[in-house]
Amino acid sequence: MKIGIVCYPTFGGSGVLATELGLGLAKKGHQVHFITYKRPARLSVFHENIYFHEVSQVNYPLFEYEPYDTSLTSKLVDVVKYENLDLLHVHYAIPHAAVAYMTKKILLKHGKYIPVVTTLHGTDITLVGIDHSFAPVVEFSINKSDGITAVSNYLKSKTEEYFNIEKDIKVIYNFIDFTRFKKIDKDHFRKAIAPNDEKILMHISNFRKVKRVQDVIKVFKKVSEKMPSKLLLIGDGPERAACEELCRSLGICADTRFLGKQDAIEELLAVTDLFLLPSGNESFGLVALEAMACEVPVISTNVGGIPEVNLDGVTGFLSDIGDVEGMAANAIRILDNPEMLARFRANALAQAKKFDIDYILPQYEEYYMEVLEHSRHQAF
Repeated sequence: MKIGIVCYPTFGGSGVLATELGLGLAKKGHQVHFITYKRPARLSVFHENIYFHEVSQVNYPLFEYEPYDTSLTSKLVDVVKYENLDLLHVHYAIPHAAVAYMTKKILLKHGKYIPVVTTLHGTDITLVGIDHSFAPVVEFSINKSDGITAVSNYLKSKTEEYFNIEKDIKVIYNFIDFTRFKKIDKDHFRKAIAPNDEKILMHISNFRKVKRVQDVIKVFKKVSEKMPSKLLLIGDGPERAACEELCRSLGICADTRFLGKQDAIEELLAVTDLFLLPSGNESFGLVALEAMACEVPVISTNVGGIPEVNLDGVTGFLSDIGDVEGMAANAIRILDNPEMLARFRANALAQAKKFDIDYILPQYEEYYMEVLEHSRHQAF
């Protein structure tokens, strides 16, 4: 099968999932074409079945803002026609579902029907999508997709609550590639971070307000008062400066490392004892799953799709948004009890295995075939 994948080529969850999905499909023999404005962050290896098509930048004095939707549509029409793609899989509804609809309309005039699968990832529905300036287009373009998937039951429910969706939404969970994310021996690396065998806590995000990274720092402050520990903060974004200032005001800079964006996060997770995810909203929590695959228990909020991944009292603990005291108490409870930590590590791995790419990937392939069969004689 020849599949076109459209995504944001960033470190965010939708871009990561789209890239890992494309890599998995390529390994199974499918021809995968990524179409976006730059090479996806995790598309770092060559594979004979993977192609990358860069969407050209338009620099014209008339445009105050680059018309990316138009450029992407034109590129999609070109790639679908000349690479003879069978299906487009667009990740994140805005603007990709609308762009895919325009692409379909144009290609119909050339005698080709290209079926479209739209995967909803979270903020494209729960935050951006319900904005009045976007909502009509989001609802229309989702309904014009040949197939719709969501990464959690929570997101499916919210999409149906916010919009009048005329098609069934299929839940296909995010997945983990255990050839990459697994517990490995990194004792020398651990000693470099925690030379006196301190406990290592970690957080990964894009440092937006919804991630509540300052809560991570406040939790760590309370943990560090009870036991020697280190905090690794991975990622970057608009809240980083405020987080750095908070570390200074709390006097914990010596034990906190801002590592910025990292590609090989699995190497850092390999030496981590506890993962912190105090988000105000998460449609799934892919970083929590990656941590669990590396046998790292998770302390998180109980919002969105997180409880579908992190099981309270089994793989970690859940708390209400902003409950710094509760999250800190649960973190100390795990870290201060070697037997509990070992049990939670084993449970985290067992739970993560339910999301193995070898189990999830065939669900996408089966859904593609279902969409192709249903749309074989479709037209607008």
